[in-house]
Amino acid sequence: MDRSGLVVSFPGRTLAEEVGDLPDGVEAVLWDMTGPAPVPRIDMVVAPYMGKAASELAHLADVEVGFVQSQSIGYDNVQGALPPGIVFANASSVHETATSELTLALVLAAQRGIPDFVRAAAERRWAPALHPSLADSTVLLVGYGGVGRAIEARLLPFETTVVRVASRARTDERGVIHGIDEISDLLPDADIVVIGVPLGDSTRGLVDDGFLSDMKDGALLVNIARGPVVDTDALLAHTGSGRLRAALDVTDPEPLPDGHPLFALPNVLISPHVGGATAAMMPRMARLVHAQVDRLLHGRSPLNVVLRS
Repeated sequence: MDRSGLVVSFPGRTLAEEVGDLPDGVEAVLWDMTGPAPVPRIDMVVAPYMGKAASELAHLADVEVGFVQSQSIGYDNVQGALPPGIVFANASSVHETATSELTLALVLAAQRGIPDFVRAAAERRWAPALHPSLADSTVLLVGYGGVGRAIEARLLPFETTVVRVASRARTDERGVIHGIDEISDLLPDADIVVIGVPLGDSTRGLVDDGFLSDMKDGALLVNIARGPVVDTDALLAHTGSGRLRAALDVTDPEPLPDGHPLFALPNVLISPHVGGATAAMMPRMARLVHAQVDRLLHGRSPLNVVLRS
């Protein structure tokens, strides 16, 4: 049976305007979750993007909520802050393409020496040099969810060998997906290692001194997951010596404070956690909101549910 009288909250006008008209019987309200809710019941709360989960989610305890729709894929900072009885959905389908684009950009820039050329140009110097190619490289994808698959799809046309690693071993139409327990055997053969795992107890500090020591000299580590997946001190040791290179969209701490030693290393390329920050985000987020509203109106469960507190 169809439902009516639904209330959807948006954290700001930008997304509300992108979503536009909602079906008859669906009311839109603005709530940035920094204070009390404007109405006693909200069927779908759209949370702020890249917000402070603990402070924002605490206000959910004071309102009757159907479910919370995140604007991010990751939800590592949510579970401990979520009041009881809340259904939480992530933004799968919104950021995979943008994040994979940035991953490829970081890989290509690091492999082809773009940062060196930019620095030379800023000094008004012509500085040709020989750099590694992406073609014929072996890329180890550590994490094979939606983002990992999107990265793989973009790497394969560059004539790379892509080796996949997930939490458990399995096979698909392309062949073997290795389990994370095989990682130490796979690292020595990888020219590029891309980290795309969710942050959790089993992955916090996954990329430690032992992990980095297993990587071959000159290999490139790319982190587009979460900063704490990588041990920053260990990374500094291996990149500071010049043995490894790195391209990081996420760091620990984040943001990196002014003057952090990672900034000074010419073999480390850093972007400020902008994997999903493109013009494609809002239209894709709006499509997800419309899909979720349609499911609610027809009495169906939301897409992308990842937590039930």
